Amino acid sequence: MNVIEMKGISKYFGNFAANDHVDFNLKKGEIHALLGENGAGKTTLMNVLYGLYHPSEGNILVDGETVSLTSPNVAINHGIGMVHQHFMLIPQLTVAQNIFLGMKGSGFFFNAARKAERVRKLESRYDFDIDPNAEVSDLSVGMQQKVEILKALMRDINVLILDEPTAVLTPQEVERLFTSLKSMTREGYSIILITHRMEEVMAYCDRVTVMRAGRVVATENIKDVNEAKLANMMIGRDVLLEIEKEESKPGDPILKTHNICVCGKHGINAVEDVSFQVHAGEIVGIAGVDGNGQLELGETLAGLRRMDSGILEMNGETVHLPTTAKMMGHGLGYIPDDRQKKGLVMPFSIKENILLGTHTSPDYCKRNFIDYKCLNRRATDLVNAFDVRYQSVEQKAHDLSGGNQQKVILARVFSRDPKLILAIQPTRGLDIGAIEFVRQQLVHARAQGKGILLISTDLDEIMSLSDRVLVMFKGKISESYPTREITGTKIGLLMSGKKLIDTEEKELRA
Repeated sequence: MNVIEMKGISKYFGNFAANDHVDFNLKKGEIHALLGENGAGKTTLMNVLYGLYHPSEGNILVDGETVSLTSPNVAINHGIGMVHQHFMLIPQLTVAQNIFLGMKGSGFFFNAARKAERVRKLESRYDFDIDPNAEVSDLSVGMQQKVEILKALMRDINVLILDEPTAVLTPQEVERLFTSLKSMTREGYSIILITHRMEEVMAYCDRVTVMRAGRVVATENIKDVNEAKLANMMIGRDVLLEIEKEESKPGDPILKTHNICVCGKHGINAVEDVSFQVHAGEIVGIAGVDGNGQLELGETLAGLRRMDSGILEMNGETVHLPTTAKMMGHGLGYIPDDRQKKGLVMPFSIKENILLGTHTSPDYCKRNFIDYKCLNRRATDLVNAFDVRYQSVEQKAHDLSGGNQQKVILARVFSRDPKLILAIQPTRGLDIGAIEFVRQQLVHARAQGKGILLISTDLDEIMSLSDRVLVMFKGKISESYPTREITGTKIGLLMSGKKLIDTEEKELRA
């Protein structure tokens, strides 16, 4: 039985068709995955179903009846709820206050005890283990995800749309979330899962719909597909899901940190007493849930934050009061976590973004004037070498897709022949084809003898690329573990602040 039917849905933005005559249906009691590259139209389609967008063409049926979903309130009244990728919670309010915010009967006279009891009954049905009276700011990211789900369930929905729900969760939190979702489907709920993680699709979903360029490529039962087939449907070619790399042969240390401390908000250390090394010819991964000091550490190493105490060495030399210029002078190549805000000047052209930071280089600068003929040649050679899809090197950065923007940054960084590459969330927000390209470039740099420091919340990325793994939790860093000797489950425990038991430590050290 179909609880949702979307027939011939098109959504135009000007002349651009984000959805082009899409058919989609959802059965009662299933988890249905929606896969596709960035820009494939997945979230647009679900925003139409949730009433955030009105379709340009097509019809939507709920329980067999044609409906007009003109707003999220109308969608909720028809039993459709949506949890967005970026949470919409107020940190200063309690769980119960957030859940009932905006609901009828939750105005001036807010009976906190009664509301908390209703939340407690609902969360206990799915073993969410959430204190209704806890402030949201004190909850982990995984718990906040569950608050968003409870917020939707409290509105008497029977269809739940989840947009990238596991992007910042530990493996244990992912497993607990899907255990709860499966429990919900047994009670008759139907769930649509927008995700880029194919292993979750294969492990937890019943059916999958793949979209490409605004259209549906196929809808399949999970038992009839595998990850390779799904990847091919997503981008129209075979994809290397596992990046092959030779055994690491580390050379001399390139980066050494000794007891680094960096002050964060409210005078509390965001980075506390952190010491580690990165050698030539190896990839060192730093894992952790967002907000545990990884970003502050990375920006300190890039010279963007002040180091309050500690010692930083590059190639055996102490870098006093490190700045970005000093770190680049010592051979640092920096791939920031936000390509649009920190990596590129969006109104600048491709060639101008390639030039950033090297405008005084003799390669481009002749007698204090930029040699634009040389710059044009160099920029063209680089973007071609890094497979940037562009019209001209005069094209503005904001006119490129996310993947091509990231490739421009890679072209700039690698063209300077750095000794150490600091990559923070290098594939965040990219589609599977661009992810494959970025990861291949990092592995190639490793083979050339460069040191790579990879900071990522994507545990699969950390496990597949790194030779050694460290984990950050509340500003502190764990021991270093060879990737081949530790599991994702054990890393997940460290990411949630738990220590490995002595026997596990001895096994890893053996």
